[in-house]
Amino acid sequence: MSTDIEQFVEARLVSATPRMPSIPATLHYDRRDPFAVRMAFPAPATLEGVDVCWLFARDLLAAGLREPEGDGDVRVRPYGFDRTVLEFHAPEGTAVVHVRSGEIQRFLEATSELVPLGLEHLQFDLDHDLAELMRDAC
Repeated sequence: MSTDIEQFVEARLVSATPRMPSIPATLHYDRRDPFAVRMAFPAPATLEGVDVCWLFARDLLAAGLREPEGDGDVRVRPYGFDRTVLEFHAPEGTAVVHVRSGEIQRFLEATSELVPLGLEHLQFDLDHDLAELMRDAC
């Protein structure tokens, strides 16, 4: 059984130009880090010319499809009938992208088949992890 899900999405970068440029992005989920989602942007799509990856909570992404969520570095909110806005705040500035809500919903459904929402904690073997910590402490 696969331990991760990767889905390419088309993001539209909100900018001062009239036409929002389309940029490739990848949503990634790994059951070994069951609470998190990564969204990666390739180097040509970034101001710095390097790959950029944002890590944020899966439940933030899910909740942001319905209503504005987040008050930190990543914020998610619905926009119109079929778009979701993701804001990424960094010291260098803020990037705002639109993604089709259906693409995000399909990604979240796939992640929920792998690890149902609310059952992420079952992915951890606390006894094993604690034994590893104790072994390393000796």
